[in-house]
Amino acid sequence: MIKLISFTIINIDIMISSRFIILVSLILHFLFSTAAYSQTENTISFYKIGDSKPGYGLKKLKYSKLFQGNKKDKNYFEGWYFKMVSEKGESILSVIPGISISEKGDESHAFIQVINGKTGHTYYKSFHINDFQFSTENFAVMIGENFFSEDSIVLNIKDDTFHLTGKVFMENITDLTPQKKRNKRIMGIYRFIPFMQCYHGVVSLNHQLSGTLQLNEQQHAFDSGSGYIEKDWGSSMPAAWIWIQSNNFTTKNTSFMLSIANIPWLGSHFTGFLGFFLNNGKVHRFGTYNRSKLEFDIISQNQINITIKHKRLTYLIEAKQEKSGILIAPVNGSMDRRISEGINAKLKIKAYNNKDQLIFSDSTSIAGLELVGDINILK
Repeated sequence: MIKLISFTIINIDIMISSRFIILVSLILHFLFSTAAYSQTENTISFYKIGDSKPGYGLKKLKYSKLFQGNKKDKNYFEGWYFKMVSEKGESILSVIPGISISEKGDESHAFIQVINGKTGHTYYKSFHINDFQFSTENFAVMIGENFFSEDSIVLNIKDDTFHLTGKVFMENITDLTPQKKRNKRIMGIYRFIPFMQCYHGVVSLNHQLSGTLQLNEQQHAFDSGSGYIEKDWGSSMPAAWIWIQSNNFTTKNTSFMLSIANIPWLGSHFTGFLGFFLNNGKVHRFGTYNRSKLEFDIISQNQINITIKHKRLTYLIEAKQEKSGILIAPVNGSMDRRISEGINAKLKIKAYNNKDQLIFSDSTSIAGLELVGDINILK
């Protein structure tokens, strides 16, 4: 994390205007911040797939945000999802770095995938698998000249199809659970079940952004904006799933995510779900693993209503997809599937306590929504 540098001016004999002092401070802050970032990036020890250090296996099991596939050589994918929204919502970008290794291991590559939430345009850049590197100390990965971590991303893509350059910094990261809690995994106990088709992790429920990205001819300024980070890894995404996410409500510091999926297991399959609701500094978690109950109604091809009941809270959720873009998803490790994702969907949430009293009601038009496959099987 880049730390702010405070400046103290002592024994100034010449009267200098306050505006000049502010200007000098801003210039020095920028220069020192950039230098601090470069030093951090350059001092990280990176490894390539197949390499690591002793003890990393236990560490990555504890922290799902870390790269999980250091020993994988076939039938595997892993990717992180960085969502960035400008202060007033003029810019909505999601950037997805990751790797893909085919079922037999004969084809592999790293990638960076981008979706513009305002236009629905998507972009995909492939890299050699050896261009992917990861840290064993903290969440940090490199793909070519592109750097991704929990507190910053640096992009330098100049492809025939698109250009994406710039830096974005993240601060005030909201973790899933306080440090003193042991269960930091959104999947609960299911995180430890081997041979599952797909695993899910949440890196940051909500955080503040600063910096700028240039996508082709358009500049996207994210100062005072908001961000969200999650990830998936395994062999394939599910046959069918529903995914809803937003941290751009009118109620500040509120974030919501729900994932419902068809999960194959021991020759059969079941519907599992997980998610969270962040409000007033408290994280409420729900899912199959803590005996939450879920029902949903399919209103149309692009609209769904959902009810979730967990302990003392009941959630009523309405989600409708507006403009969407086509993303590439993994099947048996290979990026061979096309799915539709909208990240400017409309989302309404109401929460009631066990006395049927309304304790939260809000809506947003900046939400992620995926309705993939035959979602009727999820019922």
